[in-house]
Amino acid sequence: MSQITTLALFRYGNWRRKVWALSQMGLATGRLKGTEGMRFLKLLGTGAEGFSTRPDWGVYGVLQVWDTEASAVAFFKNHPQFQRYLYNSEESLTIYMRPVKSKGKWNGINPFEPAVAPEPGNSALAVITRATIRKKYLRTFWKNVPDSQRPLKGIRGLIYTKGIGETPFVDMATFSLWSDEDAMKAYAYGTKAHSEVIRKTRELGWYKEELFARFQPYKIIGDWKDIPDLRAFRESLKRRGTGS
Repeated sequence: MSQITTLALFRYGNWRRKVWALSQMGLATGRLKGTEGMRFLKLLGTGAEGFSTRPDWGVYGVLQVWDTEASAVAFFKNHPQFQRYLYNSEESLTIYMRPVKSKGKWNGINPFEPAVAPEPGNSALAVITRATIRKKYLRTFWKNVPDSQRPLKGIRGLIYTKGIGETPFVDMATFSLWSDEDAMKAYAYGTKAHSEVIRKTRELGWYKEELFARFQPYKIIGDWKDIPDLRAFRESLKRRGTGS
């Protein structure tokens, strides 16, 4: 069995729950270390709509890499910390993904080992881009972000996107879910604003460390009001024979 990656998102309602969720960014790492079958872990905050510098205090994520799917399922079913996340949240979503391609490093390593081969018949794509921004370029980077993200509104094939990260302003990432690779490429390379940001990134060297990874999502559990077509998308994975 090849490794899999999971991203769990949780939405918290009232301010008490949000304060609890924020506290877990510091407390939960110790509780989760040593989880059987888990080889990589990141607790993530998120940004407001549009990959903003403004935090979304109501949404947090847990990104994990597993030796096998069975290890992930056992964790989600039995681990006390995950049960705390579920209990305190008003909504949750867990996405199972097979790594397809990964380039770069995250804290000095590349945690995503590509699967032997993606499952045939499943064209869905998930993308994680992650970077540590050099401090001298922080102002310039965030000045360019709004223009690069604007074309995402209404773009064909985009199921969901969210800014995620470990440290506000500096250690930033994006997660996006697409119907297929062509749709993702049409945005990444076919929109002038985003192509310009790519050019500036290469030219100026904004990032101290960066990583770009593609995945094949194959199973989605839970609900998420920010994804209107989630049920249809989830059912499409099942029809392709790759979800359950």
